Amino acid sequence: MYTLIIAEKPSAAKKIAESLADKKPVKHGERNNVWFEFDRDKKPFVSVPAVGHLFALKQKEKGWTYPRFDVHWIPSFEARKTAEFSRKYFENIEKLAKDADDFIVATDYDTEGAVIGFNIVRFICKRNNAKRMKFSTMTKEDLVKAFLGMSKTMNKNLVEAGLARHYLDWYWGINLTRALTLAIKNASQRFKILSTGRVQGPVLHMLAKHEKKIKAFKPKPFWQILLKIEIGKDTFDAAYERDKLWNKKKADDVLKKAKTKKAVVEEIQKRTQRQKPPKPYNTTSFLADIYRYFGYTPQQALNIAERLYQAGLISYPRTASEKLPAAIGYKKILTKIAKQKKYEKGAKFLLEKPELKPTEGKRTDPAHPAIFPTGEKPKRLGSKQQSVYDLVVRRFLAVFGDPAKRESIKVILNAGGEKFFLMGKRTIEPGWTALYGRYAKRDETILPDIKKGDKLNIKNAKQLAKETQPPQRFSQGSVLKEMESRGVGTKATRAQILQTLYNRNYLMGKSINVTGLGMSVSDILEKNVSEVVSEQLTRHFEQETEKIELGKEKREKVLEEARKTLTKILKKFKKKENKIGKALTKSVIETEEKQSILGKCPKCGGILKVHKSWRTKKRFVGCSNYPKCRYGQPLPREGIIEPTGKVCPDCGSPIIQIRRMGKRPFRTCVDINCPTKKEWRDDKLLAKVQAKSKAESKKAIEDEKKKANNKTKKK
Repeated sequence: MYTLIIAEKPSAAKKIAESLADKKPVKHGERNNVWFEFDRDKKPFVSVPAVGHLFALKQKEKGWTYPRFDVHWIPSFEARKTAEFSRKYFENIEKLAKDADDFIVATDYDTEGAVIGFNIVRFICKRNNAKRMKFSTMTKEDLVKAFLGMSKTMNKNLVEAGLARHYLDWYWGINLTRALTLAIKNASQRFKILSTGRVQGPVLHMLAKHEKKIKAFKPKPFWQILLKIEIGKDTFDAAYERDKLWNKKKADDVLKKAKTKKAVVEEIQKRTQRQKPPKPYNTTSFLADIYRYFGYTPQQALNIAERLYQAGLISYPRTASEKLPAAIGYKKILTKIAKQKKYEKGAKFLLEKPELKPTEGKRTDPAHPAIFPTGEKPKRLGSKQQSVYDLVVRRFLAVFGDPAKRESIKVILNAGGEKFFLMGKRTIEPGWTALYGRYAKRDETILPDIKKGDKLNIKNAKQLAKETQPPQRFSQGSVLKEMESRGVGTKATRAQILQTLYNRNYLMGKSINVTGLGMSVSDILEKNVSEVVSEQLTRHFEQETEKIELGKEKREKVLEEARKTLTKILKKFKKKENKIGKALTKSVIETEEKQSILGKCPKCGGILKVHKSWRTKKRFVGCSNYPKCRYGQPLPREGIIEPTGKVCPDCGSPIIQIRRMGKRPFRTCVDINCPTKKEWRDDKLLAKVQAKSKAESKKAIEDEKKKANNKTKKK
C-alpha cells in the first residue's frame, strides 16, 4: 500500500516526485501511462499525472433540444471523440488507485485544479475527500513546503466554486448554441452551428458596439502649424500653442505671421516628475504586455507561461493579485537571480538596499500572489520562452526599484506675434527604469542651453492638413484589460474567450475587427434577447461564484437561479425563433459568400471561389469561368480561410490566411505548384509513397490471382 499523489500533468508528477523523494524516484511506463514511485521518510508514495480534465459534463438523455439542464459528469473520452487521448491517463490512475490507502491532490491551486482533483478522487479513487497540497511555484523548496504543510482535506469552497462555474458555462453555452443553430435550421433547413455563451456573448457585444463607433465616425478636418527651429547644429520642432486649428483662414493667418526669420524665447518652464515603479504582474497585465512587446496572442502567451511554471521558473501564471507577500522570500529570489549574468548587476544593486519593499497594486487573489520569477536558472529555453521569462525577471526587479525622475522643459517662443511651444524631456534619475531594461524606453528630447530673450533661427514654417481619427481598435492585449475593468470573465478564461471568438469567425485581425457575422449575431441577440449579451447579468453570476469560493453562498442556490433565468431567456427566444433564424441565415449566407471569394484567377481573370467536393468533402479553389477555365487548386482541410487581397509575386495567385484552432495563423498562395512551395514538396518522400502504393497494388493483384487459382483447384 502507498499514498497516491495526483498531479495535473506529467511534468508536474515528475517534478513532485523528484522534489519529495529521499532518493531518485523510479519511473514506470511512458507518456500517457507513466507514474513515479518513491519513498519519503521510509513511507511509499506514487506520483501520477492527469492531463487536465479527465471528466466532462454531458447531457443525461439524448435529444438536441433546449432548454436542457439534465447534466452529469462522465469520463472526457466518453463525452467527446477528441478526448480519446485521455483514456490511458484515466486507466492509469484507476489501476494505481486500487492499491493506494491514502490520496493527496496536488493539482494547480485554483477552481479548475480543484475540480480536476475532486472529480478524480470521487469518481476514480472512490473517496469523498483527500489531502491537499497548495503551492504557487514548482520549485523543490515550495513543493516540500506544500507537502509538509498540506491540509487534511480539499478546499470545499474552491471545489464548489469550480463546479458552479462549469455548470453555468454548460447551461449557457449548450442551450444558447442550440437555440441559435436550431433557429437557422427551422427557418431555412440549413445546418450551421453558431455559438454564444455566458461570457462570449457580452464580450462580442462590447466589441461590436466599439466597431459601430469606428464605422460611424466622421472625420473632421483641422490644421497644425509647425516651426523648424535651428539651435546650433541641431533642428527641433516647435508646435503652435493650439494643437488643432479648426478654421483654415485662421491657420493661414498664423502661418503667414510665423514666416519670420527669428523666434524669441519668452519664457522657460521646467517641471520635475517622479514616476513610480510598475506594479507586479497579474494575469491580465502580464498577457497584455506580452502581446505589446512580442506580439504573442493571449492564448499563446498563457501556454508559454504555463510551460515556464511547470519548469519551476516562474510562479503560477493565473492570478488576479498585484501583490508580492514577503513570504515568497525577496532576498532569496534576488540572490538566485544575481547568479545569472544577464541580471547580476540589477539584482546585486537591489540586494545592497537597506530594505526591500515592492510597489504593489490594489488587486488581490486568495489563492496566489502576483507573478514572479523563482530565481531558478533556466537550462534550455526556446526564443519565445526566453522572451517571456526575461519580461518576468525584469518586471520583478523593477518593482523593487526607486522612483524615476524626469524633467520636462517647455520653451515658449514668439514668432511674428504668435506663440509656439518647444518641448524637451530628459531622465534625471533612471531609478527603476534602469532595472526594467528595454521595456522602460522613454522619449528623450534633450534641448541645448537656452535662455530667456534668445533669438532662435526659424529654418521653415509649415502647415499640416489633418483629420480627426476614429477611436482606436482594441488590440488582443488591450481588450483583456477592458474585460477586466468591466468585470467580464476571469483571469483564467479571458484569453480563451477571446480565442473562441476568433475561432468562431466573429473576430479577425491583430487590431480587432468584428466580422459581418459577428456584428449580425451581436445585433440580432441585442434586438431580440438582450439578456444574452448583458454584461450586468454576466457580472452578477461571476460575483455569485466568487461568493461561493468565499463560503458566502451555496452552489445549488446559484445554479437554481441560473436555471430560472436561462429558462425565461430561452422562452423569449423561442417566441422569436423564426425571425431570429431568418436574420441569422441571411448573415451566414452573406458571410460565406463574401469569404468564399479569394481573388482573381491568374489564368483567365475570372473569380476564384472556395468550393467543397460533395464526394470527398475536401475543399478546393475553382474559377467562376468553369468549364471554359479549369483552373483549380486544393486547399487545407482544416482552419478558417480568409482572403487577404494580396497576390503572390511568384505565381500571381491570391494569398490567403489560414486560422486554425489553438495554432498560429499562416499565409500562403493558393497555387500548390508555386516556386515558393518547392520545400513543401519532398520528391524523395513522394517517390517512396508512390513505390509503396505500386507495391501494395501489385500484392493485391497477386492475392486475387492466388484466390482464383485456389478456387479452380477445388473445382
